[in-house]
Amino acid sequence: MTVGTKSAQDVNSLVQEVVGRHGATAEALVPILSDINQEFGYLPSETMAALSQTLRVPKSQLFSVASFYEMLSTKPRGRHVIQFCESAPCHVVGGRQVWQTLQDELGLETGETSEDGKWTLLTSSCLGICGVGPVIIVDDDIYGNVAPDGVPEILARYA
Repeated sequence: MTVGTKSAQDVNSLVQEVVGRHGATAEALVPILSDINQEFGYLPSETMAALSQTLRVPKSQLFSVASFYEMLSTKPRGRHVIQFCESAPCHVVGGRQVWQTLQDELGLETGETSEDGKWTLLTSSCLGICGVGPVIIVDDDIYGNVAPDGVPEILARYA
């Protein structure tokens, strides 16, 4: 069992380290999953199996938590994750056109990752910054009042 360049022993060591840092409690589950997700860019099944064994929690419960939080992923994501707000406030101020431009520029649909592993395109029902819609978040960078013609410039910053 390997994940990328990590062996089974490396995976188990990482899980032990993260659990040791946060504690083996229900309250620590999201921070534990978040740390593992950050390490690999997603939550590989091997780490979920090791974590299930370590915490004595069914894998189904781990996957339930992982699928609930948008920040966590059970499949590989691109180096740059784009989140687009599809809420009504963003929609009324031109969000639909911005979304279409994003899809055209990247050649991706919702939830897809580019073949080169550079981009993952996600939508959110609300990003909580409706006053500056339409909104795009790339990694941790927030872009508000985005116009369709501004999309290529935003994407170029991550080239």
